[in-house]
Amino acid sequence: MTDKSKELTASIHLLNEKLHFEGNVIGNNPISIDYTFPLGDNLGYTSLELLLLSLSSCVGSSMLVFLRKMKKNISGLDIKTIGIRKEEHPTAFKTIYLEFILKSKDTSSEDFDKVIKLSEETYCPVWSMIKGNVEIIVTHHIVST
Repeated sequence: MTDKSKELTASIHLLNEKLHFEGNVIGNNPISIDYTFPLGDNLGYTSLELLLLSLSSCVGSSMLVFLRKMKKNISGLDIKTIGIRKEEHPTAFKTIYLEFILKSKDTSSEDFDKVIKLSEETYCPVWSMIKGNVEIIVTHHIVST
């Protein structure tokens, strides 16, 4: 068996005459991937939407691991991610905004900045792959619970 942390395998299968795919990774539920009208039927996530979700979950996961190692009490985390696309082709993201709403009674802004820096510089592979190609702007709000 392959070590999932070292090698990942994904597959997609075309479902219609346009751009609707079903994506699979062994051991997980399939996801629907499509494109907007008129090329697609808007029946699933677009590739760029999946990238935003990947970045958000990658950063959020690494942050939570470090905050918990710091013995911080976390009662919730919401991340809103907005991608602004270039006008010209390829219409990749030029800027991504990550807005964190962290619910914690004992996490300071300094703690947050420390774990975001760790995520960016060392522990979030998605951020590492897009860093230098996309401006990423991070804001946060800590709600004391």
